[in-house]
Amino acid sequence: MSSANEFFNTAGSNRNRMVVCADGFKMSVQAHVGAYCSPRINGADRYEEVEVGFPSHVEDLIMDYAEEPDSPTQTVYAYVPVQVVTTVLAKHGGIVDGEVPRGVAPIGVHFVVDD
Repeated sequence: MSSANEFFNTAGSNRNRMVVCADGFKMSVQAHVGAYCSPRINGADRYEEVEVGFPSHVEDLIMDYAEEPDSPTQTVYAYVPVQVVTTVLAKHGGIVDGEVPRGVAPIGVHFVVDD
């Protein structure tokens, strides 16, 4: 896929809104029959792996899943474990806007990790 707009047009009504984190980091997190996810169906009760796309900047935690590692902000990340996505959300301060598929913990901005 060559752009985020092309990606969203392909996903259609099954797509989630772009996630925006407290520190400004953004990424698409998708799970539906046309996404690189598991299970690869629409409306699963819980997804184990999801597709991440077009992060606003390089995120080392997901680089192993990049379809095009040389263009980390212009690519999709296939079959990313939901635990990894949840960790990314927490790292960036939690979600202030957007949606994640079932199975990804929707870490909000008031989430606190004990040291």
